[in-house]
Amino acid sequence: MVTAFLIVSGASLLAVALLMGITAWVGHRLGKVSVVDTAWGLGFVLVALVAALTGCLLGEGNAVRRWVLLGLVGVWGLRLAWHMHRRNHGQPEDKRYAEMLGDAPFSVALRRVFFTQGISLWFVSLPVQVAAVAGDGLFWVAVAGIALWLIGATFETVGDAQLAAYKRDPDRGPVMDRGLWAWTRHPNYFGDACVWWGIFLVAASAWPGVLTVLSPVAMTYFLVWATGAKLLERTMMRRPGYPEYAARTSMFVPWPPKRQH
Repeated sequence: MVTAFLIVSGASLLAVALLMGITAWVGHRLGKVSVVDTAWGLGFVLVALVAALTGCLLGEGNAVRRWVLLGLVGVWGLRLAWHMHRRNHGQPEDKRYAEMLGDAPFSVALRRVFFTQGISLWFVSLPVQVAAVAGDGLFWVAVAGIALWLIGATFETVGDAQLAAYKRDPDRGPVMDRGLWAWTRHPNYFGDACVWWGIFLVAASAWPGVLTVLSPVAMTYFLVWATGAKLLERTMMRRPGYPEYAARTSMFVPWPPKRQH
């Protein structure tokens, strides 16, 4: 199995490198590093597809788990990629990347954005790679993982839809604090974390999937501290009404809002 995993992992790494290379070329032509946000979701789908096909060709692992994971990652990744494409299309460079890179040459973006995200994508997707060649496992653990994935996908999809409706409302207030956003300031990021903990549980249902636990830990770190909620909060705290919203609403894990005195 070790040899099979190394083949799957190597093929996945090559696929990610090719995708990020193409994305960097497109970004350079468009003058926008933010195209990498669309490639992020597509990259996970690509890894899941490569892992599933490679595991099948090698004749290793549980076929049902392999294709279930491809379905879970595919639905999540394609929805995320389409959402990011619609959000960024026709817009100027994302403020996060503009502040990060400043006037630096594109070679800096290659290292700090495309290379870093490519390696991160490959590492976070390790549960999918291992599961492609793992044998039979505990059915109830896989079911728990699918249930957690469903919770995460619901939070992410509903949260994005509620935010879009808020932006279309001409009578909206200064801060989105409706629906899921009344319970957590980042329901989409929380949903992402649940999705990847769910995928991990599906992989962990069979040995040695449990050894990939650092992958969902890394994804959660990205979503909360590195490139997600904490980074966005720096800008949002300048918006009128947001500090008050933050004082009564959980930042990440959904929780009933605090009562205002």
